[in-house]
Amino acid sequence: MEPTFNGTLKHQSADSGQQQHGATVSFHNIHYKVKQGGNCLCRKKATTKDILIDLNGLMKPGLNAIMGATGSGKSSFLDVLAARKDPAGLSGEVLINGAPQPPNFKCLSGYVVQDDVVMGTLTVRENFTFSAALRLPSTVSQEEKEQKVNKLIQELGLGRVADSRVGTQLIRGISGGERKRTNIGMELIIDPPVLFLDEPTTGLDASTANSVLLLLKRMANHGRTIILSIHQPRYSIYRLFDSLTLLVTGKQVYHGPAQNALEYFSDIGHTCEPHNNPADFFLDVINGDSTAVACSNMEDLDPDSDSVSVSKRGIEDKLVEEYRNCNYYKQTKAELERIVQGKQAATTAPSRTITYNTSFLTQFRWVLKRTFRNLMLNPQTSVAQVAVTLFLALVVGAIFFDVQDNQSGMQNRFGALFFITVNQCFSSLSSAELFISERKLFIHEYISGYYRLSVYFLSKILSDIITLRTIPAIVFTCVAYFMIGLKPTADAFFLFMFTVMLVAYTATSMALAISADQTVVAIANIFMTIACVFMMIFAGLLVNLPSIVSWLAWLKYLSIPRYGLSALQVNEFTGLKFCQDLNTSFIPPGIACTGEEFLTEQGVDYSTWGFWQNHVALGAMTICFLAITYLKLRFIRKFT
Repeated sequence: MEPTFNGTLKHQSADSGQQQHGATVSFHNIHYKVKQGGNCLCRKKATTKDILIDLNGLMKPGLNAIMGATGSGKSSFLDVLAARKDPAGLSGEVLINGAPQPPNFKCLSGYVVQDDVVMGTLTVRENFTFSAALRLPSTVSQEEKEQKVNKLIQELGLGRVADSRVGTQLIRGISGGERKRTNIGMELIIDPPVLFLDEPTTGLDASTANSVLLLLKRMANHGRTIILSIHQPRYSIYRLFDSLTLLVTGKQVYHGPAQNALEYFSDIGHTCEPHNNPADFFLDVINGDSTAVACSNMEDLDPDSDSVSVSKRGIEDKLVEEYRNCNYYKQTKAELERIVQGKQAATTAPSRTITYNTSFLTQFRWVLKRTFRNLMLNPQTSVAQVAVTLFLALVVGAIFFDVQDNQSGMQNRFGALFFITVNQCFSSLSSAELFISERKLFIHEYISGYYRLSVYFLSKILSDIITLRTIPAIVFTCVAYFMIGLKPTADAFFLFMFTVMLVAYTATSMALAISADQTVVAIANIFMTIACVFMMIFAGLLVNLPSIVSWLAWLKYLSIPRYGLSALQVNEFTGLKFCQDLNTSFIPPGIACTGEEFLTEQGVDYSTWGFWQNHVALGAMTICFLAITYLKLRFIRKFT
């Protein structure tokens, strides 16, 4: 097994005891700009902001660190090197061993994001097994994959917690350092020649952060190319770095051996005090706060004045100019020129292609299995949903218990059916979290080549519909139907259940269509609540539908509760008589004595087609909403 990057990179053995041949990543004239502002209402023109400016250098096998103050462009630079930055606004090129980056480079390299993106309800071993099953080629046997997982667990020092759940907000899991090593292990499954890490020490205490970096250093010593962004490491971490790149507002002020950085800054007039942490010293120099850059005129300036920011910009410009004139820069430029001269010609412009090592069915089986397992291990989303549904069914059954075939029974039937329909719509709003809660996990796994979008979409839809919509609808129907005393025939019971399930499916699909591109659950809930309230008005209880003015009447065709209530009314009221306890010769005018008369008053068509057209409409709306959901996921912003 020797997959290559355009014939230049070879995967080596995962065994850390064997020497690996990592890739040399070179970057040439990297510029990156983003558009800001722009408002047609205020006639405000969009402006562009430079994030990265003329970056050049090499990252060789070893531990390569990117440092800088907050907002200096560390993460953006890392994303550019890893081919995970939006190509719009990006210029320059990144070469791998002197060859252009392959279009699917992000699927072949490893990328550990700053936030944890592993399934917290699964164990460490189960997460590794999932990654191995989807990211390793189908030519690798299941036994080999298991051996690889076991070996990786031992190498990462996770043997003690291998069968422990990673943990969620509600489930106590492994420690922060073990979680970070689990994230790293998810990427090491494919033996990437280049491993990128964005702020790997975030959220970790000093000792745990040190152990994580020692692990990375051991891997780097065996020939792997590791590139990481880091903010302010302690000295014991800093001394592990082989190469250091210092950024200030997107510009390089140093790029070279990490152990020579202090000597370089001393040569240009910035001496680090004894016992001072080099990482802290570099940030002080960049920010103009160090005694090493004390200027007589700085002491007389108001800290809040514009002069201070002007002076800081002057310091930044001076640092950039000093670096451009130093030997490290000249040596780097000379080496980059040799790489460019021997570069293979790029046949196509850089693209962001995603490739897969497994088939659709393999991906579907594993993703569906993980999705169902995650649901089952989250009692607040599975068991709680059924428990709440059962409670509501008992409440509704008690309120409308044993309805009679009289005028009050007619009203109670109508009220019960309306409540059931609206309850199904509002209870389906919980599906808003379906894509929002796992947004970061989905984006990371999708662009890393774990699975196709269609696989993820179908798995989530099936698991949600079967587990959280179908089962509660069945439970609700079985309890409430007989307690209320609705029509005691088998066909009426099953048609009632089918209609309730279809209403739940349609409302869920609407919730997904609204929330698929949202990032905050609260915002999605606001939109869905507004939609449900307006649809409830046109359901047929709060206002008589035939009496609505023509220019507003069309809104009833967009109401999910209307279709559900109409179908349930036809199913329940046809064939019923409500005047058996009255003297037929003295029935007041306007009193409906049969179910058909009541349905006519409500403007409900109780013919065969009049009944089934509601289900057709609900089915069509479900398909349309799911199509919108899929398209939103397809065009969601996947690159930062």
